Amino acid sequence: MTTLKQLEKKLQKADAKMAGLYLFCNFISLLLITAYSAMMLSPTVLLVLPEGGDSRKQMTAIFVLALFGCVVFTIYASGLFFRKKAKQLGTLMALGASGRQLLPGLLKEVLLLSSFSCLAGILAGFPFVALLWNSFRLFLTDSAQMVLKFDFKCLYLSAAFFVIVIACSCINAYRYLKRTNIMDVMHEEHRNEPVKELGTWCAPVGFLLILLGAALGYFSPYAYQKLFSAYSPAWLNLFYAPVFIGLYLIMLHTVVHGWSSRRKHPYKNLIARSMMKFQGKQTVNNLLVSTVLTAGTAFAIFYIPMISVGHSMEVNSRPYDYYYHYRADQTVFDKEGISALAAKYDLAIKDFKTAPYLSLAMDGIDTIEDEGRNFHYERVPFLMEGKFFSETAFETLTGAEISIAPGNYMAISNTDETALYYLNSEAEVLTNMATYDSLPISFAGYTHYDLLVSEKGYYVLNDNDYESIAAGITPEWAGNAVFFNIDGKDNYSLAEDFFYTFISFFGPECEYPSYYDRVAKYQAQQAGKVYWGDTEQMTQISYLEPDTTDFRYYWTYMPKIRILDQTDFLRTFSVFLMMFLFIAIICSLAAMIISYTRCMTIALNNRYVFEDLKRLGASPAFLKKEIKGQAGPVFQIPTIVGMTAMYLLYMLLMFANDGKLTSGEIGGMAVCLLILIFLAGIYYLIYRYTVKNMCRQLEV
Repeated sequence: MTTLKQLEKKLQKADAKMAGLYLFCNFISLLLITAYSAMMLSPTVLLVLPEGGDSRKQMTAIFVLALFGCVVFTIYASGLFFRKKAKQLGTLMALGASGRQLLPGLLKEVLLLSSFSCLAGILAGFPFVALLWNSFRLFLTDSAQMVLKFDFKCLYLSAAFFVIVIACSCINAYRYLKRTNIMDVMHEEHRNEPVKELGTWCAPVGFLLILLGAALGYFSPYAYQKLFSAYSPAWLNLFYAPVFIGLYLIMLHTVVHGWSSRRKHPYKNLIARSMMKFQGKQTVNNLLVSTVLTAGTAFAIFYIPMISVGHSMEVNSRPYDYYYHYRADQTVFDKEGISALAAKYDLAIKDFKTAPYLSLAMDGIDTIEDEGRNFHYERVPFLMEGKFFSETAFETLTGAEISIAPGNYMAISNTDETALYYLNSEAEVLTNMATYDSLPISFAGYTHYDLLVSEKGYYVLNDNDYESIAAGITPEWAGNAVFFNIDGKDNYSLAEDFFYTFISFFGPECEYPSYYDRVAKYQAQQAGKVYWGDTEQMTQISYLEPDTTDFRYYWTYMPKIRILDQTDFLRTFSVFLMMFLFIAIICSLAAMIISYTRCMTIALNNRYVFEDLKRLGASPAFLKKEIKGQAGPVFQIPTIVGMTAMYLLYMLLMFANDGKLTSGEIGGMAVCLLILIFLAGIYYLIYRYTVKNMCRQLEV
């Protein structure tokens, strides 16, 4: 006699394909989440990405998108598994088995499948990260900073996701066993889930909501700070919610109405449209998730060309091959010393120019934190340090004529005036930090010289004012800036030798990053506070590690050397670039797998429809056309909407930063467009592969 357990096992074997699909979905979801969280919390990444910086915020934002996508994907996989499982449950109920009898076996199967797939995904996540990351190191770029390290606290995120998977599975199991109508249970897999048919207005409204949500989410923190004089809370991110509602409406329009006119041919593609519409809820959910992940892919990959193209254009546009500056109390090589160094490489220097500057204290408006998240603005006498040239020194160094009235100063910005963040245009008093003599001053506008743009801003004073405030200044508060070119083609070995030799001249008193402000420290000490730069919040740099990203990007006396900056760019920013490339790969893999899985599910769920079409005499060409009609929107719509929306949003963000698009940003966006075309080509190949597998599954 066949027992209930034996019958359950036979039915489970019959549903092995759906069990395999469920295992695959859970495995992929946990693998992707584990891999992303492992990289996001890796000391290798966190050591390079500055805390509170935009790069970390972008990384976290994309992780939220990926997490959202994987959660929805997992819920969908669970629901799909139980829809197929319903027929098995209905068969056993028809034979007299009660829900209470079936519950232990069902829970055992679900827990076993879920636990096995999830644990396998978690365990596979780390080798996957290591393989991908070390492939970057092998084929793209390598540096000492790219040695991969894991912080296994990332497993907390994987464990939380694991709990979500188990919870969804158990809830679905209980929900299906609660049903009492055996016929409903038996035909669950053929039950349609049409969506509510809204009018054609949902598409334009969807696009408007996307734009509205993007604008509200981006500008609401600034508005909050202006209105309430307080730092914006995290809940303001809810203003991005209209973006997802808009995406949903666009996906709904795709499923219900499509994007082609039906007036001339109302019956064209009727079968494909109807199949998609009758399973609308599943299709809309999948399109939404794939669109979000595709947008995340674009957002991550855009980081690479935007920073690379801008850097390349800036380096190539420099009027001098070498620029450096140093404090007057440091003894570095002069023109003769540099000439001697260049001679070792059979080279000579030309266009050598040098000019002195003063490091002065500037007053200004500072943000003073109150209790909680509130703050207020207050003018402080020692706000920040600024480097000041005289009119004559500036003209000697740059060749640009400039005239400044007594009692005024000008700030040196780049030509596009997009590098104004670090410049102080509100100073009313300059102070000599050696004598504490002061000079009343007024801002007289901007002058431009791209090579002198730095985190410690450069300014220009009237010659007489310069001489007046310079009286009695000590060498530690004075310095020199130097420009020169190489006579002929520069040599990387010379540039590298120059760089390491230059570092060796500096003492420990200059071993600090560019955002360490000696004047701000003095202000904090006067107020009886500890300067934040002397706490653990400050990124530490060391002369012993001159090739690290932190040193080359943040050292306050870091020289600008054209050939060195061109050649070592990938190595210097390797962790930044590879992290965002890794994120893009993770998101794109998730999007492609979800789209592929959805298409294969369509093939399984609608096999009976295609069998009926065969019996009615439909040709293989017609059936293949209907298959493409199902698979096409699943790949096309997320690709087009996700990429287009993110491209326009990114361009809007670039414009909102400073009210203009610079040549570097335009060049970067052009490269981003080429990357999107390349990605679309990859998605097309996956689409072709998916259609081929659907045809094989349906025996077309």
